[in-house]
Amino acid sequence: MLKWAGGKRQLLPEIRRFYPSSFNQYWEPFVGSGAVFFDLWASGRLSDHPVRLLDNNPDLIACYQAVRDAPDAVIAALECLAAERRRLGSAHYYEVRDRRFNPLRMELISNSSPRRTQRSQRTPALESLCDLHDLCGEETISPIQYTPELAAMLIYLNRTGFNGLFRLNAAGGFNVPAGRYPKPRICDGDNIREVATALTQPGISLTCVTFDQVLDEARAGDFSYFDPPYAPLSRTAQFTSYTAGGFGHADQRRLQAVIVELARRGCHVLLSNSTAPEISELYERDDAAKKAGLRCYRVPARRAINSNGARRGPVAEFLITNIPRR
Repeated sequence: MLKWAGGKRQLLPEIRRFYPSSFNQYWEPFVGSGAVFFDLWASGRLSDHPVRLLDNNPDLIACYQAVRDAPDAVIAALECLAAERRRLGSAHYYEVRDRRFNPLRMELISNSSPRRTQRSQRTPALESLCDLHDLCGEETISPIQYTPELAAMLIYLNRTGFNGLFRLNAAGGFNVPAGRYPKPRICDGDNIREVATALTQPGISLTCVTFDQVLDEARAGDFSYFDPPYAPLSRTAQFTSYTAGGFGHADQRRLQAVIVELARRGCHVLLSNSTAPEISELYERDDAAKKAGLRCYRVPARRAINSNGARRGPVAEFLITNIPRR
């Protein structure tokens, strides 16, 4: 349904080799396009398993919730946008982005009541991680309640914007430029209904929280897949603005502590990331990661995000896990 920066559809053949033969609850803290979740669901591996889909991008979660709750209304709004684009051409993108989507989105944000997680509500594990990384204080997340029309606009911008990115400027506004697609497929009604069917299955929840919230409830035998914003291979390759706050080295270190803690608990963990030196340092050469049973596998992938199409091509990526490879 959504194209997402770093989406894992192309890597599924490699990722499937690390699906555990059995597990309890399934967690996906950076759900993004949900490629791994939807693959597990389509194969029947999630039958009778509680599923927790998490992301700290409130727009993403709100869009999925709108599709889950009102797929036909989302499809109808998308069909209208597709018809308008056929009449107006590519200039329609900026009409939707600047005169419809951003104003309505900012209005919803201003009317939202932030939900705060106080220090006193944190589990001991989460509290210790906050102390370790000097992240103590209040954590504030403001979920947005999308209408079907707003969800359709986000899907439209995603399908017709540059490389399917979601990027926010310093003011929190969506500012991805238009992509160069002569005939983009804007409305795939069958796919939207299939997504809605998957998300309405019993035991599946969508929550807008930060990735470390998995520590509050994950138990031995659970399976967690993490697909964070990748560490850049070079300064010019950096792209971390999935949300207004970005995802830098401190966040990668905090994520590593979460991965190690889950592995120590006996959870099945699988992480995808770049082979940047900082990631190698955090996992390949880190004693705590080794003691937790984590191994790093380099797998071939294709770099998809680059303003210069000629520079997109084969690249190695990490799959980091404590699950034996089949």
